[in-house]
Amino acid sequence: MKVAVIGGGSSYTPELINGFLECVETFPMTELWLMDISPQRLEVVGGFAQRMVEVKGTPFTIHLTTDRREAIHAASYVITQLRVGCMAARREDEYLGRRHGLIGQETTGVGGMAKAMRTIPVILKIAQDMRELAPGALLVNFTNPSGLITEALSRHASDVPAVGVCNVAITTKMEILKGLEKQQRLKIDPQRAELRTLGLNHLSWHYGFIVDGEDIWPQVLEGFIRKLRQEAEPEWDVATIETLRMIPNYYLQYYYYTDRKLAAQEKWPPSRAEEVMEIEDDLLRQYAEPDRSESPKDLMKRGGAYYSTVATQLLNAHYNDLGETHVVNVAHGGAVSGWPADWVLEMPSRIDAKGIHPLPAEPLPPVCFGLLAQVKSYEILTVEAAAHGDRDVAYQALLAHPLGPSADRVRAVLDDLLETNREYLPQFWT
Repeated sequence: MKVAVIGGGSSYTPELINGFLECVETFPMTELWLMDISPQRLEVVGGFAQRMVEVKGTPFTIHLTTDRREAIHAASYVITQLRVGCMAARREDEYLGRRHGLIGQETTGVGGMAKAMRTIPVILKIAQDMRELAPGALLVNFTNPSGLITEALSRHASDVPAVGVCNVAITTKMEILKGLEKQQRLKIDPQRAELRTLGLNHLSWHYGFIVDGEDIWPQVLEGFIRKLRQEAEPEWDVATIETLRMIPNYYLQYYYYTDRKLAAQEKWPPSRAEEVMEIEDDLLRQYAEPDRSESPKDLMKRGGAYYSTVATQLLNAHYNDLGETHVVNVAHGGAVSGWPADWVLEMPSRIDAKGIHPLPAEPLPPVCFGLLAQVKSYEILTVEAAAHGDRDVAYQALLAHPLGPSADRVRAVLDDLLETNREYLPQFWT
């Protein structure tokens, strides 16, 4: 069985290798192909990955290539973890927002829109390659903004099986379990617990926690509120949590506390991209050490905790027809009553050999749905703008975004976005 990773030169790749090494007994992969457009990064990261596998007795082989079609050919699974424009483009996204007094972040606001528009055409080409070279293979997308990219796949490549994944849900689940153990000395196997969550990627609300079939959310929520009250500078206003009776996804801070986030941007440099660039330089130096065969501890500074767990558990559940529940991004198909069935949502879904099956969920209350619907409108418009190079639709996307500019500044922001990313957005310049 062959698995392809598009963006294999990513600093995340060693964590993914660890995940595959941990599940060789149940997931019989024989070939892992790492594809990247940068031969230099591929040599460093790929060489380290090969040493990691060799020290474990080479349960599967690792192949390196800069040819995307070669990597995808005859693959059973294709994982996308690419970054069009590399980290330099992320830095431009951040400072694009800052220049205009807007949120500059790689998945949220104008920065997230720029990243999505660079990425969508590339992802759709990958889906086209899969249609031709690996029919029936499952595309597992980690590329941010994950939900928006999955929305594009759902609307423009619906014949290619695809699912979007993010580590926020599993990180939240593990933090809840750690909190229960610390406060109540209650040790729970993660396999026995499920997080109930609903929304969009980086715009979701957690509202239930099931252990052995019992919802213990009231106890989880009270523990969360108690912790907030003990903190000198809590990340959430206690009254908000008490009113919602839910725990918001961390990224909702950009919407709930926009002024706070804008003030933090004014302290740049360094932006997060600039911090990550420095972290990655250190990681790549360590990866290049000829005697290194284990992931450095500094990898945790990069973010993406539990990335390998999310990826390998999902593939394992799909391959082995396990029917496990995982939080993923997928078109819900009517699982949430009253919401448009073609919307891609982040929600618990059953994973088996037949595919991804969203589990029925109650709609979110109006206080959440209003924001979600507005952002979903922006997402759909961004998909169409990127797919067709339509400036008018891109204008509408910025106009619709709750973190976007005022109407009289939309044109200036859009012109800056397109000019800054001109190299990666040829569809807008032909």
